[in-house]
Amino acid sequence: MSMPDDSAGLNDGYVYRERIGAASVGRTALAYLTDAYRHSTEEEWRARFVRGEVRLDGVTATGDERLRAHQELCWHRPPWREGETPDSFELVYEDASLLAVIKPSGLPTLPSGGFLKNTLLSFVRLRWPEASALHRLGRATSGLVLFSRTHEAAAKLSRNWREGDVEKRYRALSDGVAAQDSYDIHAPIGLVPHPMLGSVHGATEQGKPSHSHATVLERRNGQTLFEVRIHTGRPEQIRIHLAYISHPLAGDPMFASGGLPRASEPGLPGDGGYLLHAETLAFTHPLTGERLRLQAPPPAGLRTATET
Repeated sequence: MSMPDDSAGLNDGYVYRERIGAASVGRTALAYLTDAYRHSTEEEWRARFVRGEVRLDGVTATGDERLRAHQELCWHRPPWREGETPDSFELVYEDASLLAVIKPSGLPTLPSGGFLKNTLLSFVRLRWPEASALHRLGRATSGLVLFSRTHEAAAKLSRNWREGDVEKRYRALSDGVAAQDSYDIHAPIGLVPHPMLGSVHGATEQGKPSHSHATVLERRNGQTLFEVRIHTGRPEQIRIHLAYISHPLAGDPMFASGGLPRASEPGLPGDGGYLLHAETLAFTHPLTGERLRLQAPPPAGLRTATET
């Protein structure tokens, strides 16, 4: 009788790299990693040192080393079994330089956290190995994601993105009935404290300038369906900005009114439970100069009564 293969379904592992800055000089390697990655306890990090998974400047570390500026601290995470995700996407546009696909909710765009192979990027590259994502959507967010297939297309579109040439419109379902028909939101976004991760992005006066415009599409029982156009691309911008105006996404485990993590048991950035969809993407084609406008039909929960 053959024994089951415990490695079946595992990914290839990953190396997490940290470059030591001046603020961390003199700390032990164990203390640094425990504080930087609070999802794991000190005991869990100590066990990783014992197993030889952590290296400092290429040498296996014990955890007791005192850190110096510019050193490289690496955790060689062994292969692990990733959480289940959708494994398909819908192609909406393809030419020699670009791809646009519709990402399903629940699938990370890029490797992060516990996901390495189960990502949109990995699945897209099975068919187009040269593809590079030009932006990202949160794991729970569905909708349009644009990929470049050439360095030239990537460079031109990245520049256009910075210059505000790319139009991005989303649909979002929020708690509370909106008192206004539209909101122009300029709350700066930057790092704020989080009990498990140390810090996450949220609304803060010390953050970077951010701009969203939210328009009411429909009012429901205790909820509002918004169309949101974002003029900047800060992390979690729509979730933060709608929460800032006291309309956090319905079911969002992370952000509360005011645009900060919930005071009691805040969730993690990748947690789902809410409805947010990247519906429209308009941009100038980097080679032809043609103005393209791509659409991704919203899921049922984000359609108005006249659309269902």
